[in-house]
Amino acid sequence: MSEFPVNPQRFDLYKNFKFRVKWDGKYVAAICRVTGLNRTTEVIEHREGGDPSTSRKSPGRSNFDAITLERGLTQDTAFEDWANLVWKFGAGLGSESSLNEFRKDIVIELYNEAGQLVHAYHVYRCWPSSYEALPSLDANGPSVAIESLTLQNEGWVRDTSVTEPPQT
Repeated sequence: MSEFPVNPQRFDLYKNFKFRVKWDGKYVAAICRVTGLNRTTEVIEHREGGDPSTSRKSPGRSNFDAITLERGLTQDTAFEDWANLVWKFGAGLGSESSLNEFRKDIVIELYNEAGQLVHAYHVYRCWPSSYEALPSLDANGPSVAIESLTLQNEGWVRDTSVTEPPQT
């Protein structure tokens, strides 16, 4: 099978610099980095007393690593608003967390060089476990201020309705 069945003349693999993230049905502004989607499954080894010296291996629980989103600091408050649903400073006793709203599903989309959607992943039951509102500041540094949001999640799947688009 060809690496690109719809475009067998395509030689180059997809690049990692054209992507978008959305939650609540809206694209989030200025995201410049998303850590990878990683799933690890435990290995359970077992052996019967009469078996030879080798063990049998079975899959155990699967774990989905946290995803970190980074973006240049703007006036958009989407990261802060979501982080405040998990814990809000100064809120009254019992209202520090919004238990019915702090989990969200997100979508991570990857685009080809022509801006066509080529992959999408749905990430389920995410919630912010870490929020960096302001990075270290350095008057001598030539960098952009970046805020970050680390999301715990309970799994992700590829959206199989997104297929390879024809290229001209």
